[in-house]
Amino acid sequence: MSELPSPPKRERRKQHRPGELLDAALDLFVEKGFAATRSEEVAAKAGVSKGTLFLYFPSKEELFKAVVRENAVKTVAEGALEVANFKGNAAELLHFLILEWWRRYGATKASGITKLIISEGHHFPDLANFYQEEVIQPAMQLLKDVLRRGQQSGEFKNFDIDSTAMVVIAPMLFFIMAKYTQAICLPGAPNIPPENYIAQHADLIVRGLSLEKIL
Repeated sequence: MSELPSPPKRERRKQHRPGELLDAALDLFVEKGFAATRSEEVAAKAGVSKGTLFLYFPSKEELFKAVVRENAVKTVAEGALEVANFKGNAAELLHFLILEWWRRYGATKASGITKLIISEGHHFPDLANFYQEEVIQPAMQLLKDVLRRGQQSGEFKNFDIDSTAMVVIAPMLFFIMAKYTQAICLPGAPNIPPENYIAQHADLIVRGLSLEKIL
């Protein structure tokens, strides 16, 4: 049986163009911020005209939302699926969730989206609300579900889930801001890889919440 012919080179390029535009937009948004990034810069970086960019994304705001969906919303959705299928106990799941969040998002270029929202969100409330609804709320609900699972199974202590979720996430957001903001520093801190800090954070959280002593 003969193989189907490959699409022409121009057609293959057209199929990949949205992804190329999103990659270019992510690079520039993280590097320059939303306000300072111009649509024509994104188009030029992707090797297309500004008109071609607007064929796929009719405004810079829609382009930003597409970048968020591709680099953050998708990560949260993948996390929700893995949580639903996780076979271990709640303590193992929480530890896994924190480490995977850093590996798949915090340690990647996509984490610059979080820095951008924190620094510029008050200037663009519609985009900030979009990020809140599409990323923050689902991610926090996912974390709360894991904490609730631990309480219901008898593994975790009785604590306020809403405030505890904030305690879990706040240091992780700090690590992201520290990556991008030179003004944030820890005087005298040793040169330790961020992954080590995240692993220590996960260990402290799980130990602090667990009813039984974890060796």
